[in-house]
Amino acid sequence: MNDTDYMKIALELAQKGLGFVNPNPMVGAVIVKNGRIIGKGYHRKYGELHAERNAFANCTEDCCGADLYVTLEPCCHYGKTPPCTEAIIEHQIKRVIIGSADPNPLVAGKGVQMLRQHGIEVTEGILKDQCDKLNEIFMHYITTGLPFVTVKYAMTADGKIAAYTGQSKWITSEQTRKHAQLDRLKHSAIMAGIGTVFADDPMLTCRIENGRDPVRIVCDSHLKIPINCNIIKTAKNIPTIIACCNDNTAKINALEAAGCQVLITKKMNDRVDLCQLMQQLGKQKIDSILLEGGGELNWSAFRCGIVSKVKVYIAPKILGGNSAKSPVGGIGADSPDHAFRLTDSMITKIGEDILIESRVANVHGNY
Repeated sequence: MNDTDYMKIALELAQKGLGFVNPNPMVGAVIVKNGRIIGKGYHRKYGELHAERNAFANCTEDCCGADLYVTLEPCCHYGKTPPCTEAIIEHQIKRVIIGSADPNPLVAGKGVQMLRQHGIEVTEGILKDQCDKLNEIFMHYITTGLPFVTVKYAMTADGKIAAYTGQSKWITSEQTRKHAQLDRLKHSAIMAGIGTVFADDPMLTCRIENGRDPVRIVCDSHLKIPINCNIIKTAKNIPTIIACCNDNTAKINALEAAGCQVLITKKMNDRVDLCQLMQQLGKQKIDSILLEGGGELNWSAFRCGIVSKVKVYIAPKILGGNSAKSPVGGIGADSPDHAFRLTDSMITKIGEDILIESRVANVHGNY
């Protein structure tokens, strides 16, 4: 086995932390000595030991002179846990092989520098693209302080998210819907608009066994949300944020009494200012948002420039209908030249359905 092979194992380990380490990165570590793996670990949960220290804790023999493979540059500062560079030096690791550089200003090359100053050989950039993609949320959040926003929707082959009657259950297959629950696990929060609440009365929870429910955010500019809807009734058990641009004190008090947090922004076109909302959420360590909104909220998100990624689930069905809803509404772009362009697209087949994942290449807003 070579460096690439061992880093692949470290990547597989890192993915086990999906949904439980935010706003920290997912990290995996493998310790190799004389061609044998003698220790493995990953960052299991925010606030707990980092991958390197878990690997040392699981080591089956003395790791003096061993190689350490880690998907992200080891930290060199005190946070909720001691620096991993200290543990690496103490265990007399001979060589450290790194996937991604850490963009955190507290690390950003300092971890590598410290290791080299102690005579440890460092090799950087092994499977860098895969390691960077694994932590696209962390990379965005740590450098901007703002949530990584993913717009997700399911549509038919003719671009409809519901029939002309409003019926939308179900566009995609059960297999695809189960797969989509991973999106809710991966992101710290899930956001929808008041229209979705009225139409579906959803729970917006993660239906994966032993999973974690995301923070629920409802954009409700004028505080129309019913106190007896599912989201409000369960707000004392699942963190829930109502975002508005309304100072209706009585309604705010009622929502807070039900367990909600109410965030008020300035008005943008008589609606919640999504840019200001992202700043407020980022300060609460919400590093990522899965936007499962309707067409109007989706368009507003694109227009103000907060969207980083798009995930489109496409079912092999045709609904038709001039009045049937599309996934992105609003006034729209005035020409194809001014469209929001997508890049780095990846296609996955899920049963009969298709998932297309893309990054947003151009941002038109002032986010």
